[in-house]
Amino acid sequence: MSDSNNASAGSAGSTSGTSTTSTLKSVESLDQSNEMARGLNNRHVQFIAIGGTIGTGLFLGSGKSIALTGPSIVFVYIGVGVIMFLLMRAIGELMYRDPSQHTFINFITRYLGNGWGKFAGWSYWIVLVLIGMSEITAVSTYFITFFETFGMDLSHWKWLIELCFLAALVTINLIAVKAFGEAEFWFSMIKITLICAMIATAVVMVVIGYHYDAVQITGQDGVSPAGHAGFDNILNNFSIAPNGWLSFLMSFQMVFYAYEMIEFVGVTVSETQNPRKVLPKAVNEIIVRVLIFYVGALLAIMCIVPWTTFKPNADGSFASPFIMVFQYAGLKWAAALVFFVVITAASSALNSLLYSAGRHLYQLASESPSPTFQKIGQVSNRKVPARAILVSAALILLSPVINALPGVSSAFVLFASASSAVIIFIYTLTMIAHQKYRRSADFIADGFVMPAYKFTNTLAIVFFVFVYCTLFLADDTRGSAIAGLVWLAVFGGYCLLHDRFQNRDLKAALGE
Repeated sequence: MSDSNNASAGSAGSTSGTSTTSTLKSVESLDQSNEMARGLNNRHVQFIAIGGTIGTGLFLGSGKSIALTGPSIVFVYIGVGVIMFLLMRAIGELMYRDPSQHTFINFITRYLGNGWGKFAGWSYWIVLVLIGMSEITAVSTYFITFFETFGMDLSHWKWLIELCFLAALVTINLIAVKAFGEAEFWFSMIKITLICAMIATAVVMVVIGYHYDAVQITGQDGVSPAGHAGFDNILNNFSIAPNGWLSFLMSFQMVFYAYEMIEFVGVTVSETQNPRKVLPKAVNEIIVRVLIFYVGALLAIMCIVPWTTFKPNADGSFASPFIMVFQYAGLKWAAALVFFVVITAASSALNSLLYSAGRHLYQLASESPSPTFQKIGQVSNRKVPARAILVSAALILLSPVINALPGVSSAFVLFASASSAVIIFIYTLTMIAHQKYRRSADFIADGFVMPAYKFTNTLAIVFFVFVYCTLFLADDTRGSAIAGLVWLAVFGGYCLLHDRFQNRDLKAALGE
């Protein structure tokens, strides 16, 4: 059965710049080389998309972003959210055309060449593993903090906690893709419940004109001052850049990384039932999720807690705004509740990273000319890339070893920070590949078309360049920006030159 009549409302875009268009092929015909099982249904994908939008940064890091530029941080979240929506529309259009692809990276190879494809594929997989290392460390840290609220010290068992969490999540990924989908569904439900509960609590506090006494907030140095709930906490002395324009510009990179990995839903398409019906819905609802879960949560927080209350601790950390709201409301065990949800959020991120890393390594291995490496690119009898998942997990498990070695740990921090910069290159290459697709004969006019692509695509690229430039503004991100450029020059240059010489040798061989 052809899915050509399932295009979303977004397909009203024009075919300008393209004189010839291709015919939309059925999913069944494209799936002939797809060894994976389509075990994810609409419910799974919608909640995977939500989970990809909401990370631990909202629960723990939003205090720092609020302190940086005050209530105007809401406009930054909206602006960056719109750009990330455009990125997802581009990925969505590409994946809609060929939903048998295991990753959107394949379109970089198809439209920009093998050199850029190799650079993007390996870079993205390495980024996933490095972020996975950071997430497994975060999971154990949050787990220890959670039990500290009950007076229990589990810090000596940090390595065992990391091992157990990773083993559990790897098992979920190896069972079947449906098991992964169910896990993500419940992880997302927990996160959504906390956010909705916090927003509802804030609304009630504002409606009744709630006043609270000075409170010692868990995770905050000193006592938080008394105050009240009301919109005047946001509107009084409002300014776009209360701490200066430099701080306002720096807030963009912070918010950008809060949205990092939003593209994950694009990796699930080859294992989704009715992808041409489910994918457009998941992508188009991103804006609604941004407005509810980020903008709604931030406005609720700042109605209760004046933005000037957010001050860094001696170690530079910030108290969780969610803990502050619930403690002001009189919930004594707010810290335990929030850290329980944060554990699930970090577990969800790690679970998704394992899934994505496994699929990307599988793709790299299946395309490799090396017979040995090709063995990793095999699908198990449960229709999952088990070997690729296990190899990725084994590398992530090196995290506690690396953290225990001071010299190696310092190098890892540099590489991990550089990975955050490299992801901007991947996003930019994806948008350029989308431009190439729209101008090619492959373009599907009745697909999930990105509207006004010449403008919206260019806008997204310009924004990604802008975000990269802001990395040079702060001392703690300048190193990652430089390291990212070095990676682009060295590894990117190698990939392009290798591809060029390989093609030249091939032409010479054919000429002979």
